[in-house]
Amino acid sequence: MINDSKYQNILTSKAGFLIKLIQIYYLFSTRGERMIKRGYIIFPLIFFIIASGCSKRTEYEVVYSKGEVKTPQEQSEKRQVTIALVPKLINIPYFNAVEEGAIEAGEELGVNLIYKGPTMADATQQINIINDLINQKVDVIAVSANDPVKLAPVLKKARSHDIKVITWDADTHSSSRGFFINMVNPETLGRHLMDTLAWNVNEEGEFAIITGAKSAANLNIWLNWIKIQQSEYYPKMKLVKVVASDDDPHKAYLLAKQLLSTYPNLKGIIGNSSVGPPAASQAVKDLGKAGKVAVVGLSSPNPMNKYLKEDYAQVVTLWSPKKLGYLTVVLADNLLKGTLPYDQQHIPQVGKIRVIDDLVIMGEPIDFTKENVDQYDF
Repeated sequence: MINDSKYQNILTSKAGFLIKLIQIYYLFSTRGERMIKRGYIIFPLIFFIIASGCSKRTEYEVVYSKGEVKTPQEQSEKRQVTIALVPKLINIPYFNAVEEGAIEAGEELGVNLIYKGPTMADATQQINIINDLINQKVDVIAVSANDPVKLAPVLKKARSHDIKVITWDADTHSSSRGFFINMVNPETLGRHLMDTLAWNVNEEGEFAIITGAKSAANLNIWLNWIKIQQSEYYPKMKLVKVVASDDDPHKAYLLAKQLLSTYPNLKGIIGNSSVGPPAASQAVKDLGKAGKVAVVGLSSPNPMNKYLKEDYAQVVTLWSPKKLGYLTVVLADNLLKGTLPYDQQHIPQVGKIRVIDDLVIMGEPIDFTKENVDQYDF
């Protein structure tokens, strides 16, 4: 038997079967033992291992791809888990920031990450993407649902294939997923959005709302709380119109211009999804309505920076979408390890989360104004 630790360190698992042959050889040949000791077999064996493609182990290698799982040869010898995030759509600042946070978490955890979404806020496109992920046999699918009803069957299908399913940003029916990661308490957010507009129009006058997709559950919950807050606390304000942009920036801009033209006494616009405030601000600028129409709502600070500084918008509210992406990947990975999120759980780079039944709340909303907008970069 080979007892020298030097040789034990050199030989890799790929050569295990050759070691067994050598051991058998010992039983029949004392000459063979002398050859082993002199290195006549060891060194050719090491050369064979190197020449046959013995490469460094990649079980901790981070694999990130937009929509493609790498082949088994490209992945590690020890199979990595694959977590897929499906946003409502791609290529807008909000979901780009989510992607950044997801990538960061994937790198730290050493998991395969797929970030793949439709080019527009469309439930059918999301269903096609999810079916593709089921065929790829990913381990977790985390979805920001464009339509909670339409997506439920395909998510149930994923679960029937032993794929973990969670939702983030926008929920679906609870029977089709494990838990939902919400950014903030929806009542707190909806009421706050109404407050930010009221504070900037002296609590009176007509206002309109530009939402995203009509079917998006999160937007509809916020919209409901906006209306409740207005009816309870701002009787001198009147909601004249709610329009849906489908999270299309150009469509949102056209709708904003139409609102400003149709309602000449309009005092404010609330953007209920991230494309609304930039579109409304640009329309206010183009139609010379600065100082006459207030713009508030949900949006990232970077696309709103110049509008806030030039007074085409007054305040925008959000959370860190980058943290949301990070949190989603962390909780998905924990789920695969058998750990469910719990109340007051501390997540590095996120903080303490709140958990109520199957609802995870990441934190509190953040207001961005011309005074503090430069402090944020997303």
